[in-house]
Amino acid sequence: MSFILRSAGASPFARKVRIAAHVVGLIDDIELEGGPSGDDDPIYQQNPLGKIPVLITEDGKAVYDSPVILEYLDTITLPGSLIPHGIDARFEALRLQALGDGILDAAILIVYEGRYRPEQEPYEPWLEFQRGKIERALGALAAQPPALSPVTVGNITIACALGYLDFRKQVDWRAKYPALIPWLDDFAAACPGYDETRPDA
Repeated sequence: MSFILRSAGASPFARKVRIAAHVVGLIDDIELEGGPSGDDDPIYQQNPLGKIPVLITEDGKAVYDSPVILEYLDTITLPGSLIPHGIDARFEALRLQALGDGILDAAILIVYEGRYRPEQEPYEPWLEFQRGKIERALGALAAQPPALSPVTVGNITIACALGYLDFRKQVDWRAKYPALIPWLDDFAAACPGYDETRPDA
């Protein structure tokens, strides 16, 4: 099998895919290509939303976005390896993935507030609204850190969210939620590909 992953080095959603590919043993079959490079970039045919990540299969099909790609990787390798079969474990993994993706959505909106309104003062109530989402989610995670094993779509996404907050500094989670520091350290030590996919690696 061979795949192309349309990605960007700092994208936490693409990082989810790359870590999952490590976990299921497909990382060597994936070639990385950059994100959109202009209005005529083929990504707009691959994904009409123009968003990354997009996984292009060997027969040219496009799979997007990250939750769907992770489910695809799970399905074509060993089903249940990333998304458990048992109902309780399955929905715990999917719930954590949704929580982590929500943290990332809010964190990216904070980045975009500065990136796409460069000549205006950032709108602080909007930034605080997004930070509130992140901090409530982190508080819930700190009160009950996710299981480290097995590696699932859920704990992969939470780890990527914490890594992205480390990278972009939207919230100082290490100072406010120190219970999550050893959790992330243990996850990084146990999960194939976590360190290799850091945005600053």
